[in-house]
Amino acid sequence: MSIKVLWYLTAPDGPFPWEPEGRWNTDFRHLQQLAVTIDRLGYYGALLGTGLGDEVLTISSAMIGVTKRMRFLAAIHPGLLSPVKLAQIALTQDRLSGGRMLFNVVNGNDMILPAFGVNYEHDERYDFSFEYWDAFRRFYQGQRDGYDGRFIKLAPAPPEYGLGRRGVREAPLVPIQEGGVPLWGAGTSPAGVAHSVRLLDTYLSFADTPPKLGEKFRGVAAEAAGIGRALNYGTRLQIIVRETEEEAWDHAQWLLDHTHIDYARQSIEMQLPRGETIESYRSPDPQVEANLAAVRAGRLPRARDLEIYPNVWVGPSLFGFNILSPLAGTAIVGSARNVAARLREYAEHGVGAFILSGYPLISEAQRFADLVMPLLDIDHGFELPVLGSRARSADAA
Repeated sequence: MSIKVLWYLTAPDGPFPWEPEGRWNTDFRHLQQLAVTIDRLGYYGALLGTGLGDEVLTISSAMIGVTKRMRFLAAIHPGLLSPVKLAQIALTQDRLSGGRMLFNVVNGNDMILPAFGVNYEHDERYDFSFEYWDAFRRFYQGQRDGYDGRFIKLAPAPPEYGLGRRGVREAPLVPIQEGGVPLWGAGTSPAGVAHSVRLLDTYLSFADTPPKLGEKFRGVAAEAAGIGRALNYGTRLQIIVRETEEEAWDHAQWLLDHTHIDYARQSIEMQLPRGETIESYRSPDPQVEANLAAVRAGRLPRARDLEIYPNVWVGPSLFGFNILSPLAGTAIVGSARNVAARLREYAEHGVGAFILSGYPLISEAQRFADLVMPLLDIDHGFELPVLGSRARSADAA
């Protein structure tokens, strides 16, 4: 099964950017350099991060001119822009980039969206989101006859729509991507899954072990089949790859050694069931409970104690320290052969797209492309560059 590999494009960077002493002061030129690296190495694209509160459509606009092939997966909360305005932006960016935009549908939560003036209950958010993206797609594809939904009300475009400053009718923006901008996204609740299978092209999930993630994807696929649809599937993973497995685990331990116990406690508290504390909670999983006992005692577990499946690790990352269960920070740790084998196992369970990152972002993107990409069946729609590597030759032998 061929796969697509994306990297992470964001401003927070450094050897361990979840800690202040491990985070660099990055700037616009650093972000450009990262985009150029992702593009040059042959990644399918990149997820645009908002770690410093950056606006992702501004980032994609700024990176179009320094890249040639990579796609920009921009996270969009429906409702923060008119669907017509978003379609206008997408048409413009697709025209300037040659059709390289992807949108990550983010439906938000009860704490974030009200701050932007979007006020809907949990399940209602998904109904609103479907109308929003339906209206967006129609306008992107050239329909100007308005939209009359429960949440989205758009008047038909007036006859003078598209007239230039001198009253001369301008050529309309023509959709570059047949079928519109591909929509990627997630949703785990019943309402979220129902919304996803109606709307998305690629369904995303935080990583788990390959069998558990595959089970989740098969459930979503069955629901999609029930309404006559078939989706692609993707996941998010951190990567720690070195020439040998021992070196990779040594680096994982080094990251733990540079992580404060407070970061672990804060991350655990965010995952605890309501009403529980680190001191009161007891996990039914003996290894998880042993790791929690270490944190309660004021120390972090050893690196190998956080391995939940061969080479699958729940150590610290910029996206949390998910000791209780795998989430956004889940990593694959090992040699090129280990990492490629695990990615192939995920692919066997339905994963067709991997959004990866390792820190520092530029050097680890280079390392992954050099060591691991040649061992994978990758289809990005273009020929990948050939990168020489003594380690790759040894692993592939």
